[in-house]
Amino acid sequence: MAAGVELGFAAAAGPGEAWRLRSPYFPSKVGGRPAWLGEAGLPGPAALRCGRCQQPCAFLLQLYAPLPGRPDAFHRTLFVFACRRAACYRLPGPRGPLCVFRNQLPRRNGTYPEEPPPEEPPPGAAAAPPRRLGGGAALCRVCGCLGPRACGRCRRAAYCGPEHQALDWRWGHRRACGQHAGGDDSVDAIPEHNEFLFPEYEILIEPEEPEFPADSSVDPSDEQGAVDTSKDPKEPEELGATGSAGEAFQSLDEETLEAMAKHETKEDKIFQMFKERIAAEPEQIIRYCRGGEGPIWVSGENIPEEKDIPNCSCGAKRIFEFQIMPQLLNHLQVDSLGESIDWGTLVAYTCADSCGEGSEYREEFIWKQDFSAGSIELPSSYYAESSK
Repeated sequence: MAAGVELGFAAAAGPGEAWRLRSPYFPSKVGGRPAWLGEAGLPGPAALRCGRCQQPCAFLLQLYAPLPGRPDAFHRTLFVFACRRAACYRLPGPRGPLCVFRNQLPRRNGTYPEEPPPEEPPPGAAAAPPRRLGGGAALCRVCGCLGPRACGRCRRAAYCGPEHQALDWRWGHRRACGQHAGGDDSVDAIPEHNEFLFPEYEILIEPEEPEFPADSSVDPSDEQGAVDTSKDPKEPEELGATGSAGEAFQSLDEETLEAMAKHETKEDKIFQMFKERIAAEPEQIIRYCRGGEGPIWVSGENIPEEKDIPNCSCGAKRIFEFQIMPQLLNHLQVDSLGESIDWGTLVAYTCADSCGEGSEYREEFIWKQDFSAGSIELPSSYYAESSK
């Protein structure tokens, strides 16, 4: 990743391009199964369970983010996992239904050649999702994560836990189980996609062009720069037409009303700043700037303070590295008539020292911020209109 803010965009990979999203090509991608970097020290099933419902999380995305000048982080990838249950996203704040892991390797390692991977597809037919990593670790047939649990009948199918074993049994393993005569793996080949996985896209990275005005980043604490929404001439009529609500407002003292007006004004301004900053590239799903410019917030509410971001297990502070934008939701096919997976932005903080003794995967910190109740415009509709 280069200096300055870099933006990520979702791009569909055609049937003949899926090879680019496999581990040997160090991809940045959304959905499907994780393209693991290191083959040792993968996060176990317990680490990848939702912090709210305790169900297995699905792989959401990964970013290839090597650190120049760091021989031990010549290859470096960040992995984000997310719960599939919409109810788990009701509360903002740390972790909850989300988790993020980091893994890094030196240029000379036991898994990948020192030379860059070829830019042409490998010869032969596209390979099915791997059952095992090169080091021998079995992968879950459903989610592609570590699979220490084996089918008790055929002993060939691996799973991260009983939930995915039950899913795969319903999806067809019951018919193929035990029919591996002659060691023919095609009898029970792992399908590329299934209902648990998020849709798969490649993430294309581009530098952010400075098309926004230099003076557009107004301090949210500066009330003078805000539009005075507390003096709307329509307000008395609207309050009067609301019956009991109008009477309730009349019972509030002037100081309380003024505080409410300032809060609404500040929220409007922060959300407007957010929209202005992304207006030139409304389809962005990632903003990356490790240790540099911080995240852009969608609300003045639920912004973490320094004390809210825990230090790394090595003792170093964690710094902002990237944020996931709400536009990604449009690509995940998670809308439903009832409750849907939702967020304003997801912000990932990683070890400032990018520690990595050995090759194990290290958990980092992720924070979910929601749109405030005063943000009237829904992000999905806003982006949809902006991109036309």
